[in-house]
Amino acid sequence: MYDRLISMTISLTPDQQEWLNAHVAQGDFSSVEDGVRRLIDERMAEENDDLAWAKPYVDEAFAAVARSDVITIDQHKARNTARLAALKD
Repeated sequence: MYDRLISMTISLTPDQQEWLNAHVAQGDFSSVEDGVRRLIDERMAEENDDLAWAKPYVDEAFAAVARSDVITIDQHKARNTARLAALKD
């Protein structure tokens, strides 16, 4: 997965070390080092996310507004209150 690894020494808090060790024991990571690498990879991906995946959802929301296919927050709350009441009956 990684073309080249560079050795680095880092210090973790006891809670961080315990958390990583627990996840290694559960099989989530093959090693503490693997866990740290994967967590950093995930964070890097989040920071580089341009949210292009959300565009279809935003477009659909704008289309719903244009069609007047929306309700107010008060209508939403009333509908949910009625649904919850019906479940309790």
